[in-house]
Parts: sequence; C-alpha cells; structure tokens
Amino acid sequence: MSRIRSKNTKPEVIVRKRLFSMGFRYRLHDKKFPGKPDIILPRYKTVIFVNGCFWHGHQGCRYFIIPKTRTEWWTSKISSTSLNDLKVTELIRLKGWQVLTIWECELKKNLIEKTMEELVSSIRENI
Repeated sequence: MSRIRSKNTKPEVIVRKRLFSMGFRYRLHDKKFPGKPDIILPRYKTVIFVNGCFWHGHQGCRYFIIPKTRTEWWTSKISSTSLNDLKVTELIRLKGWQVLTIWECELKKNLIEKTMEELVSSIRENI
C-alpha cells in the first residue's frame, strides 16, 4: 500500500483543472486543516475532499467492493477511514467552513459535467 498516492490523484487533478479553468483559485493540502483537505478555496471558505470510492467506503457504489481475502482487516480499515472522514468533516465545519466531498465515481465521463455544475453551485452558495 506504500505505492498508493494520497496527493495528486487522478480524480483530484481532474477537479483542480476544471475549477482552475472556471476561474477558481485554491490552495492544496493545507496542514492547518484537520485531514489536510485536497482543495481549499479561502475566498469561499470551502474545502473539498476528493475521495476514492474504495478507500473511503462509498456505500452503494459499484467501485466499492470489499476484497475476498482478509475481509475482516479490510472492513476494519475502511470503517476506520470512514469514521475519520466524519470526524474531520465535523471539525472543519465547527471552524465555520463548508465541506464538500466529491467521489471518484462522480468523475466518470458520463457524470463529470453534472458533478462539476453541482460543485460550483455549492461553492457559490457559500459566499
């Protein structure tokens, strides 16, 4: 698992490029925030997490399937990751920031336009 990247993943880069082309300016992986959000939009007081469906346990998603080997270990690992995501989200919200989560499956070719429209709408609502 040491080869699994936590920064600059393909889904994250897709979202960043789209936001930049729409005129949004952002910071990346700021250690001042719990959980080091993938994208921080200070002007809009919004942070964005771009989560992989498998690693963060996206329930109901076809890309989230527990492996058949070491099932207990994987279930425990993904559950703890999901629990940590909830804690981090709450801590950031308590600071008065909006937290948005984009799932990897929402960035597939047939869904990306709709996902980005909803994301931009949510960002602009927070002004």
